[in-house]
Amino acid sequence: MHPTPTDVIVFGAGGQVGRAVIAEARRRGLTVTAAVRTPERHADLAGPGTTVIRCDVTDPAAVAGAAHGHAAAVSTVYTPDVPALDFYPAALRALVTGLGTAGVRRLVHVGVATTLETAPGVAVHDDPAFPEAYRAFSLGHAAALDLLRDSPATLDWVVVTPPLDLDRTAPGTGHYRTGGPQVLGTRIAQADLAAAVTDQLTGPATRHRERIAVAE
Repeated sequence: MHPTPTDVIVFGAGGQVGRAVIAEARRRGLTVTAAVRTPERHADLAGPGTTVIRCDVTDPAAVAGAAHGHAAAVSTVYTPDVPALDFYPAALRALVTGLGTAGVRRLVHVGVATTLETAPGVAVHDDPAFPEAYRAFSLGHAAALDLLRDSPATLDWVVVTPPLDLDRTAPGTGHYRTGGPQVLGTRIAQADLAAAVTDQLTGPATRHRERIAVAE
């Protein structure tokens, strides 16, 4: 188990994936800080080993203050209130800057399946038949990935990318496959995605400054 100081901070902790990651991290004995925009809406997250704090993930100073003293960070951020092409670059820019200020060197970010490659350099969202209604959301994630690629070498990041079918109700199997930036499979249980994310914090097979796909 690698993280120690105050262990892990999860940005976007109020969402379903964030909650699943917190549950998995706590199951492994990690101490977790749940960073959310409105703590009063997520008071149920608080408990033994978990503290809930307020944080605007698009504000580098807020990220730095929240992340100080943690060994690693997880980003499962999402908001329907801001266009994805604005939100994701702003959030990742703030995370890169804020984590650097706080001295947090490890970031595990959850990506989206439509940015994975169907051929070298060709993303799912590049297909002419890709629904226009979802393109901006995918491009926002792609822009965030570009920011990570350009981040200082001191930030050891990995983007964990699930398939399109993220089954939020199926029990975890305890098993998943890991690949590179290409489409890997069609489905994964949310609990297994949470395990994959947590493995990138605590496991022996952590990946470094790259995007990976996970699937059942």
